[in-house]
Amino acid sequence: MGDFFERVVDLEATGEEAGPLAGRMVDWMVAEGIVTREMTGDGVYSLSVDHGYAPGPDWARAVADASDPSWLPGPVAVVVGRDYHVGGQGEDEADSATCPRCATRTVVIDHPESFEADEEVWRPFRDGIAAWKETGRGEVTCPACAVLVPVTEWDFGPGFDLGALAFDFWGWPPLGVSFLAEFRAGLGHRTEEQSGKF
Repeated sequence: MGDFFERVVDLEATGEEAGPLAGRMVDWMVAEGIVTREMTGDGVYSLSVDHGYAPGPDWARAVADASDPSWLPGPVAVVVGRDYHVGGQGEDEADSATCPRCATRTVVIDHPESFEADEEVWRPFRDGIAAWKETGRGEVTCPACAVLVPVTEWDFGPGFDLGALAFDFWGWPPLGVSFLAEFRAGLGHRTEEQSGKF
């Protein structure tokens, strides 16, 4: 069975911006009736957050289809702090990494031959991500063009994103296009959406 989530990751907020921006977005969602200020841990399985904001009386305006009266959404967890975010279940590495300088794609997990990361290939990225999480700066040398590139500029493909701010909608019907557009506008940054199961 399991619990499903839909996540919005802010790709550009700095560690310093993330907390205040999270507060503004929560204020906006409360004002719109999408969530309340009531906190609950029921149904929250985010890795670094164990409580979220309970859905508000107008939560349905955030989703694409609210016609099923039995589908009641869970909390919205706000994840503040530099981290990597993965969609799916049981994943911890990206499938690949594409250099923003030369566009060479480095394969990390060679599907369908393997379903595990090549440790030697992934190690520089893992180390770069760890440095970024700790200090706000991490870099990886491209194996193709030998340029040292900030880890936050690499394209890790769908389902693996770096960000200092994310919003996990636990158990919600799929979020609506217009709500996501408003949400992105409120953040003022590039975002990625993920979905997955815990």
